[in-house]
Amino acid sequence: MTLAVGQDAPSFTLPEAPGRMVDVGACYGTGPVVVLFYPFAFSGVCTEEFCRFRDDWSTWAEMGVRVFGVSVDSAFASAKFRELEDLPFPLLSDFNKDVAKTWGVLHDDAFGQKGVAMRAAFVVGLDGRIAYAWSHEDGSNQVDFEAIGIAVAACGSPS
Repeated sequence: MTLAVGQDAPSFTLPEAPGRMVDVGACYGTGPVVVLFYPFAFSGVCTEEFCRFRDDWSTWAEMGVRVFGVSVDSAFASAKFRELEDLPFPLLSDFNKDVAKTWGVLHDDAFGQKGVAMRAAFVVGLDGRIAYAWSHEDGSNQVDFEAIGIAVAACGSPS
């Protein structure tokens, strides 16, 4: 079951590139955190989603948000996708599928592929709890950028 608003956000550490780990849980409490699960690097909807975050990056940065993309792609694919799209935030590899499973967003079967992350968006507030949660079985559905922004703004900034 997908994690819901009000639940504690599980901490996790994943590679953003081979040998380069990112501790997302260490960011909880330092400002709002957005965790974006996505099915496949280089796919059209994923590229559109991340490029929109990139193109609006000054707005997100002003809100003090930390953004992390997470997929079951390898760290090599995630790093290349980030590089090619010039993304200002890490794309993390959940190759072993542990984080997607913990957050309740691992597909049993998506497009004939077993164990792919759903398209999902979570906002983690300053208290380490989920302030916004959305996921969809159909990876062609886009996240609601406005709803994410509203949730981030409602989190406030650290004192």
